[in-house]
Amino acid sequence: MATQKKIDTVKELTDKIGKSKSIVFVEYGNVKHKQLETLRKSLSKVDAEFAVTKNKLMERALGDSAISIKDNLRSATGTVFSYSDETSGLKEILKFFKTMGVGKTKGGLLGSRVMTTQNVESLAKLPGKQELLGRLAGQLKSPLSGLHYALSWNMNKLVWALNSIKNNKKN
Repeated sequence: MATQKKIDTVKELTDKIGKSKSIVFVEYGNVKHKQLETLRKSLSKVDAEFAVTKNKLMERALGDSAISIKDNLRSATGTVFSYSDETSGLKEILKFFKTMGVGKTKGGLLGSRVMTTQNVESLAKLPGKQELLGRLAGQLKSPLSGLHYALSWNMNKLVWALNSIKNNKKN
């Protein structure tokens, strides 16, 4: 029987799922409360959120997507919602698990696409959005810098030749 609290929880989860760019399900057993608070603080810095929910309520909130990820929603499951960048929450949770020596990923969703544990780990190894944009800007700037250097080369040679003549006349 559905209580108002469960209905509100499903609605809240549905809103979080709609806002998030990626969702990762994790096994967080043996993680202490103080460690979870540290994790939540580090995730909030990268615009991500960690939530512990009942598996049945998460299945209802996911709707049709729940069929393909039902295997991930077994035992105690934590969920990481990444809002601004697809990989930021993944990187933080994997860094946390590596530091603490507990927990592991179960899988997740990237948009509407289902991810396995291997997909999650390989996605976390990709550079962040800001780093990729920086690389792109550098690659776009590189030909322009080369053109600028090539065009200014003759002018520089002329200035050096004139300076050399000037220095020779002084001597």
